[in-house]
Amino acid sequence: MVGWWAGDASVPHPAFYAYASPEPAGFAKAPVHPAAAFYDTEASQFRLRYDDVRLASSPRQVLLDFCQSTYAAAATLAKWDRAELERPKTVTA
Repeated sequence: MVGWWAGDASVPHPAFYAYASPEPAGFAKAPVHPAAAFYDTEASQFRLRYDDVRLASSPRQVLLDFCQSTYAAAATLAKWDRAELERPKTVTA
């Protein structure tokens, strides 16, 4: 799951977040991108501060890298059937 958090008293900065539930073993130590992303052990999720995205030379790419790398980490470690999950779907009218 990937989302956006505007911040509050416990997390005073707006950030994007990503987590897996149930969390697979090794997820917290998985390599994710960009380098500014970090794992918050109290919340059990990766975070990427909004300012790190906003100030990047390519904000769209930075956010996409975060989303894709956290998904890949969760999918690989949880042994999801990625071929099935990521195959194009046929829609009939």
